[in-house]
Order: sequence, then structure tokens, then C-alpha cells
Amino acid sequence: MRFTLPRDIYFGEGALAELKNLKGKKAIIVTGGHAMQKFGFLAKTEEYLKEAGMEVRTFEGVENDPSVQTVMKGAAAMREFEPDWIVALGGGSPIDAAKAMWVFYEYPNETFENIIQPYSFPTLRKKAHFVAIGSTSGTATEVTAFAVITDPEKGIKYPLADFNITPDIAIVDPDLPQTMPKSVTAFTGMDALTHATEAYVANYLTNGDFTDPLCLRAIDLIVKYLVKSYNGDKEARAEMHYAQCLAGMAFSNALLGICHSMAHKTGAAFSTGHVPHGEANAMYLPHVIEWNRKDPRALRKYAEIADHIHITEAGDSDEVKCQKYINLIYKLNEELNIPHGLKEFGVKEDEFKEKLPQIAKNAVLDACTFENPRKTEAADFEKILTACYYNTVIDF
Repeated sequence: MRFTLPRDIYFGEGALAELKNLKGKKAIIVTGGHAMQKFGFLAKTEEYLKEAGMEVRTFEGVENDPSVQTVMKGAAAMREFEPDWIVALGGGSPIDAAKAMWVFYEYPNETFENIIQPYSFPTLRKKAHFVAIGSTSGTATEVTAFAVITDPEKGIKYPLADFNITPDIAIVDPDLPQTMPKSVTAFTGMDALTHATEAYVANYLTNGDFTDPLCLRAIDLIVKYLVKSYNGDKEARAEMHYAQCLAGMAFSNALLGICHSMAHKTGAAFSTGHVPHGEANAMYLPHVIEWNRKDPRALRKYAEIADHIHITEAGDSDEVKCQKYINLIYKLNEELNIPHGLKEFGVKEDEFKEKLPQIAKNAVLDACTFENPRKTEAADFEKILTACYYNTVIDF
């Protein structure tokens, strides 16, 4: 058993200023650019690093769902500059991209095909250490051993997994997510809820006494604060930023399940447009719970979640408690204006049916599938995804 987190997590308003205390010669900032520049956080980051006595260079323009090509371009920039600190700033995309860049900076001859195998990374920190500064409240990639990189030619998102890419330092400053648009607040918040839920019911080998309390506290905060955060409440935004970090610490060690497997394999699959990761998780989560609750242990765990957030009554069976949690997720989706399934999202029916068998096969191979509490084969994925498309109840 192993439980791994960043060595230091700095949190609270103004935590970004901790960058002034880093020791090093050169730092490269990896960011998406626009939002962090617009609201002044990129300039602050540069200023603090220079106050630490470092030469600073910026790699901007990391796209949503960062591609293999962007990763290789960033790694080349790092090899040219030779930083001893990599500072990733922004949402999940630039932080994930920077994690992958880190590998190819230190190991130029490594291949992407090798590192998509779980826990197969070479030993890092030969050239640089890593700081992650999250600006959204969902992925928690600032504290996790994961990154998601997209191969646009194949239309597949690859979850990279290795404790080597757990950041050395995480900065969880609630000033940054105050600038999130409402849709991003909704999607990232439901992503965090999915993280905590899947980590709590994951297979025996990975979750337990060290991760369960993090999951339950995260779920409690998300249920209390997500809708308020969506509606612009500043305090709620801060609480959500902490909640998603707690969920991240949990799932980085307990791992996830098939909700994420399906979100990874459908996000870039359809011509009607990208399905945002958190939005996909929000649409799929009720159906995944319906599928998993046939497993007695998973049912008990879902019931425990419902008890913890006080939505149950004395005498409720575990089935009733689980259903109340499913109903709560549907209610959250409605309040956050998230559609009830891929059909309502806008995915064309003919294209969905055509691509379904291959998506299901890809989902079986996803790194998140093996920790799901109920074994799920390609034929099962086809049925579950069909329920996610039409928003029908899973009773098989």
C-alpha cells in the first residue's frame, strides 16, 4: 500500500506568494495564457519567481485537452532553456501538459507509447522539480499522480498515471478560481464530486482509512457549496477549491472507476464537438452508480455517502439510500444546467451508434477501469453508454 502527496501544499488567500521562497536558478512557467494573463496571475507568478532570484521563461498557449504535439513542443522548449523548476499555472490542461513535458525534458528519447502504460515512468527530478498552481476547482491535478493527454488523430484521451509526476509543491490559492466562468465552475465541480465518489467505492487494494475521510469531507463540501459557487458566491468558490483538492488527494491514491473511463474515451470522439470532461462525468455518474450498486460492497459504500451528507432517514435500506444519492446528483445537474445525457448534449444518434463499439473497447483498456468495483467488459460498456446517451435507467 502507498499514499503519496506533494511534499508541500500551500493554501489560503495569497498562497501564490510562496513562489518567492523557491531556491533555484531558472523557472519555466507553463500556462494556457489568456485567463491567467487577463487577471494578472501570470504577471504575479513571474514577479514572485524573479523575486526568488530566478531567470524566468514562459511557455504559453496550452490548449484545452492538451495534445501530444503540444507536450513535445513544450519539452523541446524546456530542453533549450534548462530550467530547474517547472511551474504549471492554470486549469487542469496546462498542469497536465507540464507533467508530460517534464518526462520528455528529462528523458528526450522516451516515447509516448511507453508512458501511457500505468506506472511506467522513468525516475524524474534529475533536472527539475515541479510546482502546480490550479486556477479551476475540479481536476486537482496539482496534487495527483495523473495527467490526461489527447491524441487528436485517434480522438482518444490517455490518462497518464505514475507517482513520479506528483508535484513537489501544490499551491491552492482561492483567489485564482474566483475568475472561473459559470460553466467551468459547474463542470469542474461535478468532476470533483465524481473523483470523491469513485475513489470512495474503488476496489479494496487502493482505498481505505487514508482516503475515505478525504472523500467524505470533499463530498460534504461539494454538496454544500457547489451551487452557491456556480452562482458566484466568493466564500463558496474558496470552499470548492479546497474540496476539489481533498478529492484529488483521495483519488490520486485510491484511483477511480468507469465513469472516468467513459469520459476519457468520449471527450474527443464526436464530430458534434468536444464533450467537456467534467460535464461528461456529471452525465455519466448516476448511471455508473446504477451499474455498480449490483455489487454489495459498492452499494454499502454509496449508502454510507448518503448517510454522511444527511439525505437519508431512519429505516432506509441501502438501496433507498443509494437511490437518494443518485437523485441528488440529478438535482445538482439540473441546478447547474448540465444536460441529461449525450443525446441532449447534441451528439448525433447515428454517429453515436456507429462509434459505440470502438469507444466501448477503448474504455475497457482505460487505466481507470480495473479499479471499478464491478467488472465491466466491452458489451457492458456498450449498454452503459447507451443508457448515458438516452438517459435511461440501468437495471442490468
